Formats: sequence, C-alpha cells, structure tokens
Amino acid sequence: MSLLDIHVLGSPILRQETERVEQFTPELRRLVDDMFDTMDKAKGVGLAAPQVGRRERLAVVEVDDARLVVINPEIILKEGSVRGEEGCLSIPEVYADVDRFSRVIVRAQDIDGIWYEVEGTELLGRCLQHEIDHLHGRLFTDRLSLLKRRAAMREWEYEKAKYPKLLRVLPVGDLPKERDATTSDSKT
Repeated sequence: MSLLDIHVLGSPILRQETERVEQFTPELRRLVDDMFDTMDKAKGVGLAAPQVGRRERLAVVEVDDARLVVINPEIILKEGSVRGEEGCLSIPEVYADVDRFSRVIVRAQDIDGIWYEVEGTELLGRCLQHEIDHLHGRLFTDRLSLLKRRAAMREWEYEKAKYPKLLRVLPVGDLPKERDATTSDSKT
C-alpha cells in the first residue's frame, strides 16, 4: 500500500470528466487500496480518482460502518433537499454550506464489477453526491452562490500557497494496517 498525492484546486484533472471503468484488474484493486489509505491518512470520508490524478470513474467512501468502493456510479433516485457544511481534501481548510439532496440511491459497481445499490442519507448521502460530482469535474464550490463562492475562494487564496505544485503530499508516518483483498469491496 502507498499514499497518493492529492491534487488541489487549480489542478486541471479536477475539472475533467472521468472515463468508465471496463476492466476490473489487480491494478484497479491496488489503486482502490491506495485510495483508501490516502483517504484515511488525510482524515477524509471520501476520495475520487481525479483527486489522486486518475481518470477512472471511481471513488471510495467511508462513513460510519459503510466502507464503499463506487465504480461507474449513477444516482438513480433523488429526494428532498438539505443544507450542510462540506469541505474537500482537494481544497484543504475551506468549508461552506452546500445544498444537496437529502436522500439518494446510487447504483454502482464494486471492485469485482458486481452491480449494487446503496441508499444514502445524512453524511453518507452527502458524501456520495460530493464524490460523484468529482467524477464529472465538479467541486463543492461550484454549488455555492456567487457571494459564497467568492468568500470560499478568498479563504483558498491563503491556503493555496502551501501547495505550489497543486499537489498535497501527505506525510508517510504510520500507514493504516494492511487489509486483505476482501475488505475493500464492502457494500451496503
């Protein structure tokens, strides 16, 4: 397992549409494991492939007891509306209230290519929507009003100097305990 660099706001890959995953290879499994390690080390609850410089339509999520690999996800049901604070591993130290659907059902494939559905409400629902946005080149700041987006960008101006190459390099330190291949494909 290894930690991946996280691309921060300004990196072009964060604005690109991802490509559908067609092959479920050992390399893809390694990428998923590295993404979980990176997300855990960065103290996040979700991480999408573009955030680590990759074009696969893939994200990992861990909220409460749900540890999910979401490949080729699509939201098949959207209900309600709720506002809540969001941040992003690609825009460190910037937070804002974002309107999201209060309940979603997402259809996705797991690491073995098997289709499943997961219902997301509260933090899980918010996280799934946030990561799926990443897979389409959108950031949470795109969902803000003009005034709130300007305020968030002013905050980012203070932070971005820490990332001159538009990369967030995590300190290695202690890596999370190595998992066996069956723990990366949790489903709800």
